[in-house]
Amino acid sequence: MLRAAVTEGTETGRRVDAIMDRGELVPDDVVNQMVSDRIDQEDWRKGFILDGFPRTVAQAESLTAMLEQRGVRLDAVIELKVDETSLVERMEKRVADTLAAGGTARSDDNRDTFVRRLDAYRNKTEPLLDYYRRRRELITVDGMQGIDDVAREIEDVLTRRSSGSRR
Repeated sequence: MLRAAVTEGTETGRRVDAIMDRGELVPDDVVNQMVSDRIDQEDWRKGFILDGFPRTVAQAESLTAMLEQRGVRLDAVIELKVDETSLVERMEKRVADTLAAGGTARSDDNRDTFVRRLDAYRNKTEPLLDYYRRRRELITVDGMQGIDDVAREIEDVLTRRSSGSRR
């Protein structure tokens, strides 16, 4: 949603563009409002995936309240566990592949921004794991597996959770 707002040149997009380029987290109030506006559209009733949200405990608490107001509960929160070296390698490969295909790399795809993002993850996002673990919504998936194995494990988790199993 954030990248789309930047691409579309919306007021919010202009506000968050430089923040994202620096590898910083967009303020909670901005992201929470975007998510709230989006889930008011009602086309998500058969299911949805939030990728990269929430990133802070305050965002998680806001999301919980938004969903409770609508009578919805999360089936699962999925943590993809990947070692830091592999994360850097994946980012660098994505940039190289984009450039090789004649595309333009994102302005925030560089090592310095990545290091800032990783610091933000450790300081603000890691505490989410305990929040969702206490709520029995957290599932950790080994993101070092092959793509097909990761996809299959996520699908299995979502199938079990949507049928009522909390394991």
